[in-house]
Amino acid sequence: MMTWLQAQNPIVQALLATLFTWFVTAAGAALVFVFKSINRKILDGMLGFAAGVMIAASFWSLLAPAIEMAEASGGVAWVPATVGFLLGGAFLWAVDKTLPHLHLGFPMSEAEGIKTTWQRSVLLVLAITLHNIPEGLAVGVAFGALAANLPSASFAGAVALALGIGIQNFPEGTSVSVPLRREGMSRFKAFWYGQLSGIVEPVASVLGAAAVIVMRPILPYALAFAAGAMIYVVVEELIPESQRESLSDIATIGAMLGFAVMMTLDVALG
Repeated sequence: MMTWLQAQNPIVQALLATLFTWFVTAAGAALVFVFKSINRKILDGMLGFAAGVMIAASFWSLLAPAIEMAEASGGVAWVPATVGFLLGGAFLWAVDKTLPHLHLGFPMSEAEGIKTTWQRSVLLVLAITLHNIPEGLAVGVAFGALAANLPSASFAGAVALALGIGIQNFPEGTSVSVPLRREGMSRFKAFWYGQLSGIVEPVASVLGAAAVIVMRPILPYALAFAAGAMIYVVVEELIPESQRESLSDIATIGAMLGFAVMMTLDVALG
């Protein structure tokens, strides 16, 4: 299976990898058929875990390779990493201010983005969808980098990133579907919206892979861009949501475990 995947075009690899992460999101959302509600402690731990995975992936899978690529090309190593990182954060800031969305546990009065009359359930799904944009982009750029044949871009490293994103997508899917069920939505509809939040990942990954293949010089910037976008999501949304209740220790432990899992995957496989 791995040999067959390695033989594919990087864009196809990115698509298949994010179809996997989407499937894991759907698997997590499917827990709504078993549970009607989710303990707040578990939810906080899930959000913390997702934050830890994204922080580790941002450095080990994205920023470090971006710096290595810049050094290998003879440029100033920190420039692409710094510029790309800040641009990624700026991009997510703009999307965050524009896309209507509502975070779990928040009242409708605290909905962000352009004001709209959309239902609460739609706004909740859009909030998770916002998280998935940089995740899909990161996987796409990682696989697209393979076309450059650079030592710092490895197939195993890209697979490790996809696995890490997939692992944290399972609780992410659950954290969408179960609260929607608790608010009165049918099990199937809650599942549908939960898995739908992950559909943006294959789209973002294909666009990211294609962009770095067509415009190879932007590769270090693209890797850092994806890292900046993910860190923005972590600092702006995941950590505040996980710390909203008084049970902050659980969220912190979850973040530590998530970081350790992603770091282990990247170092062991990459």
